[in-house]
Amino acid sequence: MTARGPALGRPPALLLVPAALAVAFLALPLVALLARTPWPDLPAQLTDPAILDALRLSLVTSLAAVVVVVAVGIPLAWLLARVDFPGRALLRALVIVPLVLPPVVAGVALLSGLGRSGLVGRLLDDAFGISLPFTTAGVVVAHSFVALPFFVLSVEGALRATSQEYDVVAATLGASRWTVFRRVTLPLAGPGVLAGLVLAWARALGEFGATITFAGNYPGTTRTMPNAIYTALQVDPDAAVVLSVILLLVSVAVIALLRERWFDQAVQGAERR
Repeated sequence: MTARGPALGRPPALLLVPAALAVAFLALPLVALLARTPWPDLPAQLTDPAILDALRLSLVTSLAAVVVVVAVGIPLAWLLARVDFPGRALLRALVIVPLVLPPVVAGVALLSGLGRSGLVGRLLDDAFGISLPFTTAGVVVAHSFVALPFFVLSVEGALRATSQEYDVVAATLGASRWTVFRRVTLPLAGPGVLAGLVLAWARALGEFGATITFAGNYPGTTRTMPNAIYTALQVDPDAAVVLSVILLLVSVAVIALLRERWFDQAVQGAERR
């Protein structure tokens, strides 16, 4: 049972003051951004063809990246959570690497692997005439690369939080491992899957460094919202502020989607472990 207020005494100032400073540090840039936003000009900015094009491209490529991430991320998360095999710790470390990798380095790595002269990109170009860099497909690849770890770690955590005993019971009743995964494991991890999906989509929507390095910044083809913000900041700061506010609103929407009951379920699952 959790101890509450009076039983614990007053919160110490040595903790409250740094916490208040942290809140101020996080809130100040956001408040300043909102204060600087040219609200009367917002409708005109939102109907600007260049901004609409960047919005459309960002939505299309980020959603396409989510499809890729879900298709490969759920099996990978299940493998890490449910299967014991040599090198599992190394594989998990490999999944985490893009989280700590500077985005520009991620873009250079993608060019080295999937560029026209890259390790795999050369084969794709020679055999199938497929060239990913500086194309819309390249944007999807860059988004998927940076978003995949968020999804995999979220789903793996959800799978580990749910008891494996249910899988065992289903198996003893004659269900195959595929049936167990489809009918038992995945539904129980549903909130974690959905949370990972939203986080991955938000990460893809806000990706900049890997995208501009691997796919470039061509209007209508690879200029996503973050790229458009960077470009507009050089010539039209008001447009950059408008796009920044749009991404801020999307981030707030992501927080709203990650409802408290998901976090509560994750905590309860961790306590059961």
